[in-house]
Amino acid sequence: MPANTTVSSPKKKGRRARLLVIALVLALVAGVGYGAYWSVSTVRAPFPQTTGTLQLPGLSGPVDVKRDAYGVPQIYASTDADLFRAQGYVQAQDRFWEMDVRRHTTAGRLSELLGAELVDSDAFLRTLGWHRVAKEEYDTKLSAETKKNLQAYTEGVNAYLKGKEPRDVSVEYSALSFLNDYTIEPWTPVDSVAWLKAMAWDLRTNMQDEIDRSLMLNRLDEKQIKDLYPGYPYDLHRPITDTFKASAGSKGDGEGQNGGGLGDDPRSGSQGSQGGGSGQTGGSGQSGRNAGFQAQLTALSQALENVPALLGPDGHGIGSNSWVVSGKYTTTGKPLLANDPHLAPQLPSVWYQMGLHCRAVSDKCRYDVSGYTFAGMPGVIIGHNQDVAWGFTNLGADVTDLYLEKVTDRGYLRGAKEVPFETRDEVIRIAGGGSRTITVRTTNNGPLISDRSTELEKVGQKAPVTNAPDRGDGYAVALRWTALDPGRSMDAVFKLNRAKDFKEFRDAARDFEVPSQNLIYADAKGAEGHIGYQAPGKVPVRAKGHDGTLPAPGWDPAYDWKKEYVPFDELPYEQDPKRGYIVTANQAVVNADTYPYLLTEDWGYGSRSQRINDLIESKIKDGGKISTDDMRTMQTDNSSEIAKLLTPLLLKIDVEDPYVREAQKLLEGWHYTQESDSAAAAYFNAVWRNVLKLAFGDKLPKELRVRGECLNVRSADPTVPEDQRNKLVRECGLRSPDKAQPDGGDRWYEVVRPLLNDEKNAWWHTPASRTDAATETRDQLLARAMEDARWELTAELGKDVSTWSWGRLHQLNLRNQTLGVEGPGVVKFLLNRGPWNLSGGEAAVNATGWNAAGGYEVVWVPSMRMVVNVGDWDKSRWINLTGASGHAYSPHYTDQTEKWAKGELLDWPYSAKAVDLAKADHLVLKP
Repeated sequence: MPANTTVSSPKKKGRRARLLVIALVLALVAGVGYGAYWSVSTVRAPFPQTTGTLQLPGLSGPVDVKRDAYGVPQIYASTDADLFRAQGYVQAQDRFWEMDVRRHTTAGRLSELLGAELVDSDAFLRTLGWHRVAKEEYDTKLSAETKKNLQAYTEGVNAYLKGKEPRDVSVEYSALSFLNDYTIEPWTPVDSVAWLKAMAWDLRTNMQDEIDRSLMLNRLDEKQIKDLYPGYPYDLHRPITDTFKASAGSKGDGEGQNGGGLGDDPRSGSQGSQGGGSGQTGGSGQSGRNAGFQAQLTALSQALENVPALLGPDGHGIGSNSWVVSGKYTTTGKPLLANDPHLAPQLPSVWYQMGLHCRAVSDKCRYDVSGYTFAGMPGVIIGHNQDVAWGFTNLGADVTDLYLEKVTDRGYLRGAKEVPFETRDEVIRIAGGGSRTITVRTTNNGPLISDRSTELEKVGQKAPVTNAPDRGDGYAVALRWTALDPGRSMDAVFKLNRAKDFKEFRDAARDFEVPSQNLIYADAKGAEGHIGYQAPGKVPVRAKGHDGTLPAPGWDPAYDWKKEYVPFDELPYEQDPKRGYIVTANQAVVNADTYPYLLTEDWGYGSRSQRINDLIESKIKDGGKISTDDMRTMQTDNSSEIAKLLTPLLLKIDVEDPYVREAQKLLEGWHYTQESDSAAAAYFNAVWRNVLKLAFGDKLPKELRVRGECLNVRSADPTVPEDQRNKLVRECGLRSPDKAQPDGGDRWYEVVRPLLNDEKNAWWHTPASRTDAATETRDQLLARAMEDARWELTAELGKDVSTWSWGRLHQLNLRNQTLGVEGPGVVKFLLNRGPWNLSGGEAAVNATGWNAAGGYEVVWVPSMRMVVNVGDWDKSRWINLTGASGHAYSPHYTDQTEKWAKGELLDWPYSAKAVDLAKADHLVLKP
């Protein structure tokens, strides 16, 4: 079936009709047609009251809400309860639609809100059970104080909702009223806790790498796979800390992976070959076993892709920057701290700026904190209080494992015994009526996520298993993930908000179990202040020989996680290192050769972190000092490491075609910076994309080629049922295998780096096409990539290279995460914003990421930026990706985006005096 074929059905026609109604309603809302009436009655009705006086039941005294010209609120109260009650009220004023969508997402209930098309995604999320785990955390793990804060926040949200019709809360509800009779439910504390699970899912790191490496076993040998997953380049890119020494532990203290007697390892051609067991190489029927397993993982990979679309891209490639410089090297004499987490672009931004201030800090009111919050969660996630500042980046620890399970209708194999599943039924209700019931099956290793795909079920039934105890119908895949165990991360948020020194900061980090993050720290105590770093989180200890890089046989207990995680005191940390600064940008935390525990085999490869290290070193050389503006300038550094490596080789190639030579000349004198107006950056990135496609694309297994070339097919027509859409994707990939390619992240920099010195390496070999000869050497392939890039950009940007610019290719589009994604064109026009032409690029410090497998559009961004002037807090600076408001026609919907795109920062008032000077609106909440 051609990729653009549509499938007519009553269900699809009904959905089109509903979307047409939504489009018409929103057109009216936007003022198209009957603008005057609708713009007043519908658009403005949800806008929050930001001046005057309002009653908020439950307050013990008045609360002041002071908003600046960008609508950012600073809240002043006299008790903790009043502070968080007001926070809930104010966040609901600006962002309740976003909050409601988030809680439906985390609970696997989006179908109730948006319709039957999201049932499969809901089923997957119900299988993971985020909301169930969050409830268990609230019931059994969180402190009494945390529960009081969550309850106060909840009361504030519900006070805002009380007496309001959905249309009074957000314009999106006005559209939904034509789709279904939706009633807003009261907020609960568990709704707040559950969002941490969604963030952990976004930052879960290497699950896709596990799948990809397994799929590669079909086509590539061990050396080729090692080529594509090189070791971390410690000699080029410094880890976060080179001073921390753990005192105990090992990289695995099990008895080895003994597959003999319990079943063989389905991941390779060997049995028990990973450890000290008595397994043997080979074995009859192995190819059949692998075929079933490979098909299982292919379908699982496709199922996983549907879930992150609700939250942004998956964790692969997403990172963040943070660094802190000691007062010894700053113009202020106190530390400076910068942070910009990289996440999928969302509208509104995932962050909500806010200040939470006790009028007088005391035992009954203990907070004076400002920074970035999540709408729907009390407290501040990243920011500073009156004593300390902190920032986050993704640690990248391997906290997930996939387990292949040998299953029957009755249970699964565990050692030599068949064990019954734990089961529960989940009822998924659907907007407009109807429901679907699913059964979730769980093993000792976690839920069977393979149950959520019809194709997976069929594959599991047919998967042959020979030379292993064949006890039933086939394989299934279970997920072991730290976030599925209840924890205390919500406690950590409030402890961070109150921390006064490095000891209290570390005590807070001790509870920050999921997601596992790098935490940086600064205070203004002493002559130059103090800086620090802590790696928190629950990091599993695996058995000896099991490194988490490939799915494991679940029937073999030797592959189980150990009962205890890496002890907190053995996780890396440091305070006031001699070098005078700390950089975290998803690089290796410590040198794996000297650290006794396995954190991961899949670090980010350190391009951004080393660039930041180099920028700091160049500034402080010969007694230089770093200013707040220097920190901002570093955040917007657009330098490309792969361009520095590859461009000199490209310029040496003798190009005969005058049009290609014209493009090649753009690279002469280019300084490898990816400015929005740079024609050279546009051409180089197109060449890089084509190098990857030619050198690696057609050599990868077809399953990976499908995912690369057909990314857009999967999302192009969401009305096509999932099984038919998957078929379109597969056929697309099989039809155009020569156009598949890697994603282009900094792992690929390290793949290509050693190949550049091996001019006849097999990776440079490509077959002939209708228009091009085969290539056998590096320079032949580079020449062909230069030619292909020239004609690709001619089609995209025109024949005249003087009109080319990187920003015209590399654009940011902000999409409302619900109707702005699923709706027809007119809905997207009304709710979405953009495009913005951006500088920066993949693995640059200004990490406006793009995926070479799908094009040049920006797919993740610095979701906010901040530079904290420690001690002199009012001189700190910040910016958000969008704005404070989630209301599509509010002046604060995207009023920070233009400045964000230019790399500018806004003033960040903190003291009462500075807040009053910046005040544009003042609302008093009274009991």
